[in-house]
Amino acid sequence: MPDQPRDARDPAEARDGVGDDAADGALAVGHADLTALRRWPDVEAPDLVAVDAADRLLLVEAAGPLAALAAAPGGLTASDVVVVGDHYGALTLGLLTGAVGIRPPRVRVHQDSLLSEQALVANAGRLGVALADERGDVVAHHGLEPALVAGARLVLVALPRSLAALEEIAQVVAAAAGPDVLLLASARVKHMTRTQNVVLGRSFAEVGASLAHGKARVLRARGPHPAAARTYPLARRLPELDLDVVAHGAAFAGAALDVGTRYLLQFVPQMAPDAVDVVDLGCGTGVLAAMLARSRPQARVLALDVSAAAVDSARATAAANGLAPRIEVRRADGLRCLPPASVDLVVCNPPFHVGSAVVPDVALRLLANARTVLRPGGELWTVYNSRLAHAAALRRLVGPTRVMGDNGAFTVARTVLRPAPVPVRD
Repeated sequence: MPDQPRDARDPAEARDGVGDDAADGALAVGHADLTALRRWPDVEAPDLVAVDAADRLLLVEAAGPLAALAAAPGGLTASDVVVVGDHYGALTLGLLTGAVGIRPPRVRVHQDSLLSEQALVANAGRLGVALADERGDVVAHHGLEPALVAGARLVLVALPRSLAALEEIAQVVAAAAGPDVLLLASARVKHMTRTQNVVLGRSFAEVGASLAHGKARVLRARGPHPAAARTYPLARRLPELDLDVVAHGAAFAGAALDVGTRYLLQFVPQMAPDAVDVVDLGCGTGVLAAMLARSRPQARVLALDVSAAAVDSARATAAANGLAPRIEVRRADGLRCLPPASVDLVVCNPPFHVGSAVVPDVALRLLANARTVLRPGGELWTVYNSRLAHAAALRRLVGPTRVMGDNGAFTVARTVLRPAPVPVRD
């Protein structure tokens, strides 16, 4: 739990217009509109929601600071408000619909996942929210960079699970936002720890917490340390691979080698040795892409990931190892960006979680287009948690599948796309 006791009061609440009394009666604000939000094009299921109590509480907490900014000399400006980590658009669209009483004229947004960006656009259409007007973008998407937060006075953050991701966000905000910036970050209480306060405290002078409402809580950070050391992206040497890995905070496994990828790498010599067009699907920091490029001088390697942090990390990893001319990196939703029959080899260490829930369909959704993009005889190599038993689904979705190895924790499977049968003529 955050450091502040459940009944404690933040002494700066009155100054910023934030307070727990207001939240008690305000959690219904904007509910009617937000219920229309969907997760699409991300995985949808009855137990997976597009907006939760943490989103709603964060909007309620933002109402006071927004009103204070609007009442200040100069009023609420286009550069004042930033949203980071908006999963499906609830925070951004909640602000732009005026659900909390004050509507900012512009919002700068960073969403790591391309699916989150696409969901925000789709949900804006459902709510009838214009994302641009005659003066330009109402919602301006940015990378996690100084331009995202330059001069900002209110930053709303959906707390990431990763402490490394939170640290990089805090460092960017502290370095480039306004000196009076207020950062509000929310999550479900069960996903919050005191360490999050410690992380924020390395970039801000004051860190406090709201009371819990609806099983959610908000952290508040003020007094940025703009001169605090920037530690991201991280760079680390992996002696076992003779490889330098670069990782931004939100990149899966950071600058380490995750156990699934380590196991899959054992099979690289067996993977379609004559392949020319190779794809590392869900590339993360680009370790597989780099090792494939090294082992196949003739290959054109394409690294794909839905995560902006992963894409930036994979590009940096390729550059750090002198492989940038050999590896193209794209932010993309699976294999949909590729033409039919254009690839000889696809390798993938797919995710199997959505948040804390195990959702096997996440991996299968990612792999669904492999049958289309592989050339006849092309190969798909995957590594997955052994208890998920994906081999049957791979046979159904792509083609004949053989389990090449199982170390008790992870399974490596090889799927081959059979050539289309030649019609027999009389």
